[in-house]
Amino acid sequence: MPIFFHYSPFTIHQNMLTARNINKYYGKLQVLKDVGVNIAKGEIVSIAGPSGSGKSTLLHILGTLDEPGSGEIFLNDTKVNELEGKQLAAFRNKHIGFVFQFHHLLPEFSALENACIPGWIAGRKRKEVEEKAKNLLITLGVGERLDNKPSELSGGEQQRVAVARALINNPDIVFADEPTGNLDSANARELHLLFFDLRKKFNQTFLIVTHNEELAQMSDRILHMKDGMIMPPAPKGE
Repeated sequence: MPIFFHYSPFTIHQNMLTARNINKYYGKLQVLKDVGVNIAKGEIVSIAGPSGSGKSTLLHILGTLDEPGSGEIFLNDTKVNELEGKQLAAFRNKHIGFVFQFHHLLPEFSALENACIPGWIAGRKRKEVEEKAKNLLITLGVGERLDNKPSELSGGEQQRVAVARALINNPDIVFADEPTGNLDSANARELHLLFFDLRKKFNQTFLIVTHNEELAQMSDRILHMKDGMIMPPAPKGE
């Protein structure tokens, strides 16, 4: 049974993200098998399981970075797997944030500029985006590093800038794929605690793929994957 880590109080509302009967094939290999997921607003949910179980594939499909072979995905009232092209890109930029194991910051831009990029792409006013990015970076503890390039930041600081970038457009949900996989244990725990702090401040929703069982246990729920399926919860006492 997961240990519920009550770092901050929050209210779960109706499901924000719903996926039904998600299947995915690579050639003849079926990597996802009729997967269903429900995530409520304000939840922090981890996906755990061995390598090759389908965790990242599922996350990328739910985040519209990949397409399912079959099934349907709803984010609020939008059936996202029916969106295509520019419409899909605009929806993703507005409603979804991403944090990956490697921060993917642009080396020629400052921390502030990296955090601003999705807002600028969305066509928001430059000063408005910069002000929001500054506030986020301050909240994330890197407010004194606004003008530093990624090469001048520590790994933990780089990942915090990536989190600010993910939050700049006030997304409905943030998908995090092994966000602590490139960090030492202290920075990894700090980043997970940061997710709870962001949930407390903004009621932000997170779906996190992680190999770190200790950190997964901090989540509200853990979805355990094996052989392309989400396994039923173990009976109490096991």
